[in-house]
Amino acid sequence: MMKDNAFVIGVDFGTDSVRTIIVNAASGEEMAASLFYYPRWKRGQYCNPSINQFRQHPKDYLEGLEYTVRDCISKVGPDTTARIRAIGVDTTGSSPVAVDKSGTPLSLLPGFAENPNAMFVLWKDHTSVKEAAEINRHAKNFTTDYLQFVGGIYSSEWFWSKCLHVFREDDAVRKACYTWVEHCDWIPFLLTGGTDTQQMKRGVCSAGHKALWSETFGGFPPDEFFTSLDPLLQSQAGRLPVHTFTSDQPAGTLSGYWANQLGLSENVVVAVGAFDAHMGAVGGQIEPYYLSKVMGTSTCDMLVAPAADMQGKLVKGICGQVNGSVIPGMIGMEAGQSAFGDAYAWFKNLVAWPLLLTSAKAKETNNRDLAALIEETHLGILPELNRQAAQLPVTEESEIAIDWFNGRRTPDANQELKGTISQLNLASGAPEIFRAVAESTCFGARAIVERFISQGIPVKGLIGLGGVARKSPYIMQMMADIIRMPIRIHRSEQTCALGAAMFAATAVGIYPQVEDAMKAMGPGFDTTYTPDQSRASVYEKRYTAYLKLGNSIENLSIQSA
Repeated sequence: MMKDNAFVIGVDFGTDSVRTIIVNAASGEEMAASLFYYPRWKRGQYCNPSINQFRQHPKDYLEGLEYTVRDCISKVGPDTTARIRAIGVDTTGSSPVAVDKSGTPLSLLPGFAENPNAMFVLWKDHTSVKEAAEINRHAKNFTTDYLQFVGGIYSSEWFWSKCLHVFREDDAVRKACYTWVEHCDWIPFLLTGGTDTQQMKRGVCSAGHKALWSETFGGFPPDEFFTSLDPLLQSQAGRLPVHTFTSDQPAGTLSGYWANQLGLSENVVVAVGAFDAHMGAVGGQIEPYYLSKVMGTSTCDMLVAPAADMQGKLVKGICGQVNGSVIPGMIGMEAGQSAFGDAYAWFKNLVAWPLLLTSAKAKETNNRDLAALIEETHLGILPELNRQAAQLPVTEESEIAIDWFNGRRTPDANQELKGTISQLNLASGAPEIFRAVAESTCFGARAIVERFISQGIPVKGLIGLGGVARKSPYIMQMMADIIRMPIRIHRSEQTCALGAAMFAATAVGIYPQVEDAMKAMGPGFDTTYTPDQSRASVYEKRYTAYLKLGNSIENLSIQSA
C-alpha cells in the first residue's frame, strides 16, 4: 500500500484522559491532536481512595473517543478523511470490565448504570489484595507453574484477582456477567461492530501479562485451576479463547455505526489493541535490552529481547514476559512502579491543603480573582519544588523515603506495602521532603534495573517517555546519577498514541512489520542525561540505606499481618 498518501490514527486511553492523534504514515508527522478529560472521573465518581477503589464508567471512554477523533478530523479538514487508513488503540491495564455475551459492559445496561462493580476496574484499583494473595497460595498446589511467566507473583492490579473480588462482592454482577474483557480488547471489538464475545480478538499483551495466558499452557490455565480456587469462577476460563493476537494484526474494519459516529470510512482498519506502556515503548522506538520507561502517574518499564536469547530464562518478580506483547517475534518484559507521578502529586496536594481550602471558600463567595490566584499558585508548586530541591546538597544524613505510596509493583508485587519518609527533623522543609520522595522513585527504578541484571538480562541504557521524563530535568538527572546509566528522552510527547498509530500502519499493510513503522515514523530523541560521577559515592550509600529501610518496613508489614 502506498504510504505517502496515507494517514493513521492513534488513540491513547490514559488514567485521566484520552488523547488522539492523526499521523502521516510516511513521515510520522503529527497532523492533529486532541485531548479529552473524563468528566465522571474528574468528579471522583465511583471511586473511594480510602479503600483503593478506582472505577471508570465506559461512557467516559465513549464520549472521549468520539470527541477526540472528530476534533482531530476537524483540524485536518474533512476532505482528508479519505486518506485515513487505520486506527490503533492502547489503554491502561489491567483494567477489565464485566460484560454480557454481546460484549456490552454491564454498566451500560439497565439496572447497573450506577454500580461501580459493573464498570471498568482501573489498573490502580487495589481492592483485590486478598484475592491476589489467594491466587499466589493456590498456584502452589499445581504441578504446572501457572505463574512462571508473570514473575512468580500474581498482583491485585491484574485481571483474575479483580474478577474474583467483584464476583464475591456483587452477586448481581456475577449472575449478569458472561465474561470479563480488558479495556484494550473491548475498544477494537466495539469499533468493529462486535456482538459476540466468542468472536473477540483478544490481544496477547493483555492476556499474557495479566490473565495467565501462555502458548506453553496451550492458552489459559484450565477451568479446574479457577474453580478449585473459588467455584464462583466456574466456566470463566472456558469462555476465553485459546488463541490471542499481536497488535500488528487487524481486529477488523469500522462498523457502519462507528464510521458514522467518527466521520470515517467503513474501510478503515482497526488494529488489535494493547496496553499503553507496550505501545508507548514502540512509539518511543524501543531497542533490545534498553529499558523503556513510560513515566506518568505510575511507571511501566518495558524491555524486549530476541526470543532465542530468552530460552530457559524466567525473570522473577516482574509483571510478565510474553512473546510478541511489545514487538512481534521478541519477548516483551514488563516491570514498573505503582506510584511515580502520583507520589509527586500527592505531596503537592499535601502542602497545598490550605490553598485548596481557601480556594473552595473563594468559589463559595464568588471571589474570582482570589480563586484564579490560588489556582496559579497551585500549578506552580511542583515546578518550584523541583527548582529548590535541585539546589539542596546530597548527603548521607538527608531525609530518605520509600516509594511504595501505592504499594509495590516490581520487583516482587506487594500492594499492601506503604510508603515511608524517614530521618525527618525540625529543619525538614517541603523541598527537603520532596527531594526524598523524588529520590525514592529513582531508587525504585534502580531496583528494577538490578532485578533484570541479576536474572541474567542485560540493561544497556534507559529510554525515558511520558510527561515526567520531558518535564522534570531534575528528576531525570537524579535517575541517571542513581542508576549510573544514560537516559535518552524521546522527542514525542505522545509516544503511546504514536505507538498505536505505528501498529495501525502495520495492521493495514503500509509497513510489513512494526520495526519498519518505528524507523519511518519515529521522531528520535532530543535529550540525553548522563550520570554525574561526582554523586556516585553518596548515592551508593543512600541506595543501600533505601534497601535496608525498605526491608525493615516489609518485615514489619509481614509481622503485623
